[in-house]
Amino acid sequence: MERILGLDVGDKTIGVAVSDPLGLIAQGVTTIRRTSIKNDMEELKNIVNQYNVSKVVVGLPKNMNNTIGPQGQKVLNFVEKMEKVLNIEIVLEDERLTTVSAERMLIDGDVRREKRKKVIDKVAATYILQTFLDRR
Repeated sequence: MERILGLDVGDKTIGVAVSDPLGLIAQGVTTIRRTSIKNDMEELKNIVNQYNVSKVVVGLPKNMNNTIGPQGQKVLNFVEKMEKVLNIEIVLEDERLTTVSAERMLIDGDVRREKRKKVIDKVAATYILQTFLDRR
């Protein structure tokens, strides 16, 4: 069965989540440390192949007034490159407040600050993907 990939693209890291084969539940997989666009694409290609991914959901950071700011533009540029390399359907998901929600959940779960830093992107990617899955 094909799965759906969820990404939280940041300047330094990319949080990665993947759906279960039925497309119901999102699960955090890894955090990619960004070194170069070439390496980012190589790692994503490996994950897409490993999990038999048919679609990618990318969190698009928007301003509260629904406009696209500098960070949103970086994500759009990244998605453009991804489309060329991966040749796969890519969906943009409004990700306003996902990192905030992810942080709150980790704090509520008593996760220490150092540990939160390591997993926040993966958890945010899980939120982005789960939001998409729930809406389908």
